[in-house]
Amino acid sequence: MKAVPKVNTDGLYLEDTLVDDAFSGAVPFYVPVVPTLPTDPSEVEQETALENKQPEDTPELEIAGYIVGIPVIPGLYRPLFDLAAWEAYQDAESAAKDAFLSEYDQWSALPEEERGKPLIYQAPIQPTLWIEGLTPEEIEELTRPQPIEPNEMDRLGNEMVTRELEALELRQQNEAQGAQIVGLELRLLSLENS
Repeated sequence: MKAVPKVNTDGLYLEDTLVDDAFSGAVPFYVPVVPTLPTDPSEVEQETALENKQPEDTPELEIAGYIVGIPVIPGLYRPLFDLAAWEAYQDAESAAKDAFLSEYDQWSALPEEERGKPLIYQAPIQPTLWIEGLTPEEIEELTRPQPIEPNEMDRLGNEMVTRELEALELRQQNEAQGAQIVGLELRLLSLENS
């Protein structure tokens, strides 16, 4: 078993799912269609009559996304599987196989001494199928450094530093006032002695 990506119908990565080790390619997965409830009472009566005539054993299914056997390229912020490129690659691969089989049939129809080297199938080069699903602006917004909100410990530490600075300032004011008082007392003493 191996984990492979699961994508929605637009190709956006949803989650990983487990598949057999031999799984490759991209295959759809389905979900039951949820019928919409009619708002007109006459439509309800018509649908009830139709249901009574034709009972359905299997629910109607719709494609919900794809299971992709091609690993996601690392480094993508929002992986997007390019379904159109996958379908184009599948068409190119099918055309290459058909061309090879046609050439091989022609080659094998020749007498053995005229054949030459056996033909070798060359598959088309697989394009990059995983692309970035975010715009450059969205990536810039996502990767911009976010302001760090201080935790309780940081907040208390900042508060303590602020209080210590206030206490230091008060001490300096007290010392300045003490020096002024001493200066005044000295002047007062000198005036009394004179």
